[in-house]
Amino acid sequence: MKKLFGILFVLFLAVPAAYAQKFGYIDSEFILSKMPAYASAQQEVNTLSAAWQKDIEGQYQEVEKLRKKFQAEEVLLTDDMKKKRLAEIELKEKDAREMQKRIFGFEGTLFKKRIELIRPVQDNLFEAVEKVSKKKGLQIMFDKSGDMTMIYTNPVHDYTEYVLEELGLASPEKNQPGKRPAGALVDSPGDTPVRQQEGIQEEDSDQPAPAPAKKTAPVRTQPKQKK
Repeated sequence: MKKLFGILFVLFLAVPAAYAQKFGYIDSEFILSKMPAYASAQQEVNTLSAAWQKDIEGQYQEVEKLRKKFQAEEVLLTDDMKKKRLAEIELKEKDAREMQKRIFGFEGTLFKKRIELIRPVQDNLFEAVEKVSKKKGLQIMFDKSGDMTMIYTNPVHDYTEYVLEELGLASPEKNQPGKRPAGALVDSPGDTPVRQQEGIQEEDSDQPAPAPAKKTAPVRTQPKQKK
C-alpha cells in the first residue's frame, strides 16, 4: 500500500511539471509560400526539369524516326544492313533510357539539384524557428503541415506570424494562407517521367499540388503564461 502511495505521489508531482512546459506550432508550408527565395528555387527546378525532359523526348523521337525509316526500307536492305540499322536504333534507345534514369531516377540529377536549391531556404526557416522558440521560451515546436495530424489547435499557440517576422516577411495586414507550395520539404526524389508506347507521358513531380482546404489565418497573439 505504501509503495502504491509513493508511485501516485511521484505521478502527482510530475503532472504540474509536464503542464509547465511551453509549446507552440507553425505552418511551415504557409511560411515557405511567403518566402521569395523558395519560389525562385522552385521556378529554377521546374525550368531545368522541363529542359531535360525536352532533350529526352527529342532522343525518343529520333529513335521513332529511325524505326519508321527502317520499316519503310526494310524490303530493300540486305541482312547485314538490317542488323546494322537495328543495332543503331537499339543503341540510341538505350542512351535515351539511361539519360532518363540518370536525370529523373531515384536520387538522380533533378533530385540533387532540388536539394541544392531548396535546402538553404529550409535552413533559413529552421534557424528562424529556433530563434523564435528561444525568445518565447518554448520547449517544443510542432509543424502543423507535417505528418503529425493536429485535429484541433488553439490559435494562442500559433507562432507562424512570429517566424514570418523573424524572416523579415511580416505584413501590416494579417497574412492569409496561400496555395500549398509545390514540393513542400525535400524528403523524396521526384517522380520519373513514364514513356508510353507511342510517346512520352511526363509525370511532373514539380507541378503544384492541389490547394488544401481553407485554413484559419494565424493570429498574432502572445501565448498566455501558465502559472
